[in-house]
Amino acid sequence: MVAVLTLSACGQPEFTYVRDKAGTTYFKVPATFTQLDAYPIELYLSGDHPNSQAALLRAQRVWSTAFDQAAEPSVNHLLGSADPFVYATVHQLTQEQRDSISLNRLRDFVLPVTEQVRLLYLQQAVAAGQPPMFNRFEAVKDEVLSLDAGARGVRVRFNYQIGNDIQTFDHTAILDEKGATVSVMLIGCRSLCFRKRAAEFDKIASSFKLLRLPG
Repeated sequence: MVAVLTLSACGQPEFTYVRDKAGTTYFKVPATFTQLDAYPIELYLSGDHPNSQAALLRAQRVWSTAFDQAAEPSVNHLLGSADPFVYATVHQLTQEQRDSISLNRLRDFVLPVTEQVRLLYLQQAVAAGQPPMFNRFEAVKDEVLSLDAGARGVRVRFNYQIGNDIQTFDHTAILDEKGATVSVMLIGCRSLCFRKRAAEFDKIASSFKLLRLPG
């Protein structure tokens, strides 16, 4: 990962600039966010055992990072925090994934968003005899992104009740022009926090872009 700090007039860093390890995806976050190792998030989302072959192969195909603005930063804040949390990941798709990718798959890349995947999630929770973590889904925004050079993407904003709190998520997912990689940014915090700071989060999300490398 490449992270570059730009100094403000008073000598303090204003933003952390981030690129993935291949240099193809770029974004910036305020320097007040603390960067975290996102590997525990990958294990949680995939369900892979850390010593499994699946986890090893995933590590070769997936880059990710996370930023937390809480006073005590933690990867556990991905799914519930009164403070902003940013998770970003870039996936090198397998051939099977390339063949099945769609705008709906981009919407559901991290959390269940479409009606079909939300229903499947609830069915799996019932079958496992466990109460679902995500409840009372509310769609706030759904936008198909018009991008250069044949890349395509979506940006969706939605609410979930997690425990006693309503959490708002802003999810951007971009499929590159070759259909080879998916780049995702997920911004989240409690709904009251999100409404107060929506303009700030829009700036973070709008900085999330694909870069064209020479050659």
